[in-house]
Amino acid sequence: MRHRSIALIVATALLAVGCTAEIPGRPRAAKVVKKEASTETIQVRGSDNGAIDKLAATALTDINDFWQESFQQTFNKPWKPLTGGYYSVDTADATAKPPPCTQKAADVEGNAFYCPAADAIAWDRASLLPVLQDRFGEAAVVVVLAHEIGHAVQNRMGITPEAERREPERFPTILTEAQADCFAGAFVRNVTDGKSQRLDIGTDALDKALGALITFRDPVGTSPEDEQAHGSAFDRVAAFQDGYEQGTKFCAAMSVQNRTFTQRAFTNVTDRANGGNLPFAQMLESVTPDLDGYFKTLATSAGRTWPSPRAEASQTEPTCSGDQGPVAYCPSDKTIKIDTKDELPALHKELGDYATGTLIATRYAIAELAVLGKPVEGEDASAAALCLAGAYTGAVFQRRDGFGLSPGDFDEAVMVLLRFDYAARDARGKDAVDPGFARVARFREGVFEGPKKCGI
Repeated sequence: MRHRSIALIVATALLAVGCTAEIPGRPRAAKVVKKEASTETIQVRGSDNGAIDKLAATALTDINDFWQESFQQTFNKPWKPLTGGYYSVDTADATAKPPPCTQKAADVEGNAFYCPAADAIAWDRASLLPVLQDRFGEAAVVVVLAHEIGHAVQNRMGITPEAERREPERFPTILTEAQADCFAGAFVRNVTDGKSQRLDIGTDALDKALGALITFRDPVGTSPEDEQAHGSAFDRVAAFQDGYEQGTKFCAAMSVQNRTFTQRAFTNVTDRANGGNLPFAQMLESVTPDLDGYFKTLATSAGRTWPSPRAEASQTEPTCSGDQGPVAYCPSDKTIKIDTKDELPALHKELGDYATGTLIATRYAIAELAVLGKPVEGEDASAAALCLAGAYTGAVFQRRDGFGLSPGDFDEAVMVLLRFDYAARDARGKDAVDPGFARVARFREGVFEGPKKCGI
């Protein structure tokens, strides 16, 4: 019997989050349940009444209240609460009763899912929700449960397993998963706008919570046509952001015709063997002349002369113009200085080659702003640099030959944008766009709408 799960790669994800010890001095993510929140919540079957189930019950009560109002506004008919209920499963207990859509409690291990046949939601309280809370904060638990309720919304829209089997071209799994992410984003916006009676999620907590969506992305190289595809990190965060910014009606209208997915399968043995990543030195040799050509075209199209900034290696973090991070645009001599010894190679190794490409692209973007006579300092300049880096990335994505993106490159861009503000620093190393959620949004605008959206 088919059910909707938060991730079919959860075993891999949990291995990735195995080391969850707090770094000394780093604050834990904020509590999301308001102190004055009512203790009256939906009933959770199988609960031990512990902290994690109380958080889940509070979140689900709030999500249900949200849909009581939003479903009527979006679909012009009343919301029907889940008839099958909510199930907490202790997968560490061999005697635990199995929830709907499963044969045994162990089937839920490391997972949370919506079961359309029973109209019920179940989760693993032993090795999923606590792991999410420890690594990504309480807001991550809220996001995951809001995603599962998103599948219940789809069921009420008529997007059932039978409809998907009947019309797989209309309802591919990657689309329905993106739509559930979108609905989750719309709910979270309701919370961050202060409209929730029980929850309070700040932007810092939201940045951390999005790490859960990234953790539960498809393995690099998964085809978007795969029957189990949930989406890349970029596509999942993009869908969440669309719901956050556009609301439930936008989510409800999502279709294969109006949705662009960046997820790609590997197309050659070499790419598969290296995970889609070029060695650091080779990446620099490839991306810097390509960036130079792209921004030269933009400049000449605007009637300006492009000076072709020299990309120069630096043995330390560049300090030519404030603290821009491991890559800097130096206005005095119009060069791009790149830390080739310490932090940038380390980020390249940890996050992937297009984390490197993204940071370098934003510095070429600052150079472009200078050539066009536009401000290179201030938050507007930072936002424009992010947007232009996205526009470059979108242009590369469309290519059929030459330097191009590999599977996973968009995910690497998202990760570096969420975790670091380097890409959003201006020509003085200041006025970075915050939070990471906003940095990804500005980058996405460039990817999908091109340089005109960046004010070019």
